[in-house]
Amino acid sequence: MPKVAARTKTLTLLAITYVVSFCSFAYEFVYSELLTVMYGGTVTQYVITVGLYFFSLGIGSALSDDLQADAPSNFFRTEVYLAAVAPAGFMLVVGLNSVALPTAVPSELIWVVARLPAVAVGFLSGFELPLLTRMVEAVEASEETDRAADSAGLLPTAVTSGASRLYGLVLGVFGLFWTVERTEGERSGLSVVLAMDYVGGLFGAVVYAKVLYPQLGLVPTIFVLALLNGVAALAFAARFSERPWGLFSGDSERRAFASRESATLLVVCLLLTAGYAGAVANHRQVDREVTELYLEQQVESEYAQGAMDAEVTSQWTTEYQHVWRYQRTWTGAGANPYFANETEECLRMGSAVQLCESWADSYHQGLVDVPMSLYDHDSETKVLVVGGGDWIAIDHLREYNVTVDHVDLDGEFMRHAKNESFFSRWHDDAYEYDRLNTTVGDGYAYLKDTDEKYDLVLLDIPGATDDDLLTLYSKEFYGSLRRHLTDDGAVVAWAYSQYGYPQHHKAYLNTVRAAGFDRYAPYWAWEDVDRDGDRERVEQFYVLAPGQRSAFPAPDSSRATDYLRRHGDRYRDLDWRAIPRYRGVEVNSLFDPNYDLLVDT
Repeated sequence: MPKVAARTKTLTLLAITYVVSFCSFAYEFVYSELLTVMYGGTVTQYVITVGLYFFSLGIGSALSDDLQADAPSNFFRTEVYLAAVAPAGFMLVVGLNSVALPTAVPSELIWVVARLPAVAVGFLSGFELPLLTRMVEAVEASEETDRAADSAGLLPTAVTSGASRLYGLVLGVFGLFWTVERTEGERSGLSVVLAMDYVGGLFGAVVYAKVLYPQLGLVPTIFVLALLNGVAALAFAARFSERPWGLFSGDSERRAFASRESATLLVVCLLLTAGYAGAVANHRQVDREVTELYLEQQVESEYAQGAMDAEVTSQWTTEYQHVWRYQRTWTGAGANPYFANETEECLRMGSAVQLCESWADSYHQGLVDVPMSLYDHDSETKVLVVGGGDWIAIDHLREYNVTVDHVDLDGEFMRHAKNESFFSRWHDDAYEYDRLNTTVGDGYAYLKDTDEKYDLVLLDIPGATDDDLLTLYSKEFYGSLRRHLTDDGAVVAWAYSQYGYPQHHKAYLNTVRAAGFDRYAPYWAWEDVDRDGDRERVEQFYVLAPGQRSAFPAPDSSRATDYLRRHGDRYRDLDWRAIPRYRGVEVNSLFDPNYDLLVDT
């Protein structure tokens, strides 16, 4: 049975090739997404990570010739090292973003260190293909292999004959463009291993995108992949080792190709594999504990050391975003400058704060109640809300009896917010408002499909922390908003401070100016968040308008809203200004994005 033995060796190696290629491609995506979560900028992180990964893959492949003396043993070592390095590197990146690093540490150094794990995994993965190719060719070249043998002993005749006909058809098509010669019963080790590598890579990409990441999340996925590397190493040792633990170590047919693994490394591999199997079996608990540790440390690092304690109370992931709530507790010396009580609850989406109990009302009063002073408060007033899936802005609009069209992409989040007590205390079942029309979909696509004109558009959308959001900060989107305004219509958007984010500020104003808005009225929402008797600035907003506009009503006029009257001294100077144009600052557009718009929160 020598021919079958040699053939099963080849099939074993090809199956292992498929598995390790699956892992290799998936690791690339895991690290790209992890760096996106930590630092923002999807395109930037994916492009740099993929580039570094393939560079290190090439370096590893080039150096693999130096491992030729003992290819089987080195392959086992490579898989064990990958099983150890990949999760450790993942946790290193998480750790870098979970602690407050000294300000003396250069940001460039952190940038480099955060990408070293992807480089290490790429370097080790670069060894795999050359080692596997040499092993396959060694098996095929052994005296036990009959090059003329077919695979009849392994596959049914119907399968092999069907494959042969398909192969002939493919060659016929190739013959139209290349000079071809059919190869019967023989295929180079490199071509076979490459074929399995590419197929495994495709499968890894699809399974990661459709199963692992959306259903398990990043943390369990890294352990699933490391587990597969460990299993591949053990399967390799079980089939090919000449040690006593090899399944066929006494067979004379193994002499042409065998491996001799370190007993210590085998024990390490067994321990790692068992540990990863346990982590995968309890993936929900592992994911929750690792994620909560990172999130809590992230919040605490935003304050002076020891000044704030954070505890995650709930978290969930929709198709579009990771949503989490946490309690923050003041532990610093002296009075709490952030909120009145010792503890309060906040909501974040990704890394960006969306609302906290101390300023949730004032934020929405600034978004809704200030600009509503420009318009009559009746059912003829039409308002478009883009975002606002928590329904709180809708509740404020309901007080004015206006007609509201509401568009938000994340239907799952909106359904959750309807019945969650954290939100319902503010929205008061506003989703049942009889003058509300809600559409689950993309705001940009909605504007392209509607002919409606609006008196007021409220943008209750996330800040520009990720390039996935650049569409909602583009010239094209704001141009579409302008075309859907009535003659006296305006757009209201939450804004980053020009002092904290000067580059964003310049790029944003140049973009909206290019879209046809030439007037804006900047203002702040105010609230005594710490209840010390002094009002603090909470959030900044811009009212944007194309062309001249009548002045804002005086805070004591009949048209002013209750909120405007209550904080009248803060709004007496509210007025329109010409939007400046900054030289040398590019406009952000769909096909020519300006990444200066992105901010690191």
